[in-house]
Amino acid sequence: MQLQFVPIEAFYFALTLDTRVLREWSGSSLVDEARIKLRARYGEPSTVAAARQNTFNYVFQVENSVSTGSVIEIFDWADQLRLSSNLGLERTASGKVNRLESFNERPRFAAELSAHFSELLGMTLVD
Repeated sequence: MQLQFVPIEAFYFALTLDTRVLREWSGSSLVDEARIKLRARYGEPSTVAAARQNTFNYVFQVENSVSTGSVIEIFDWADQLRLSSNLGLERTASGKVNRLESFNERPRFAAELSAHFSELLGMTLVD
């Protein structure tokens, strides 16, 4: 058996430094509702931070025309529900995050994702 060790930095950067918030909604009741519905649909979260302000994080790989290969997260942070993505962002070998041409697609992508999760979870996620 061969195992390839993945250092925490690679995992951590991919989920926190490479992604930026697209949308966020306030309200502990909304966060609780999202937590329940996400768990019912997907099971355990992808990651859980050891902090009171972050209790779930569901991570998805996107596979469609504009955003193929993009990562999105839907997670809670201090009584906010947040939607983040790395669409239009690229981390260099030195660790800096650069904007790509597709960065301009983020507002449209955010609207599509919000509508998708609204329908999928049966929740109202409006600005």
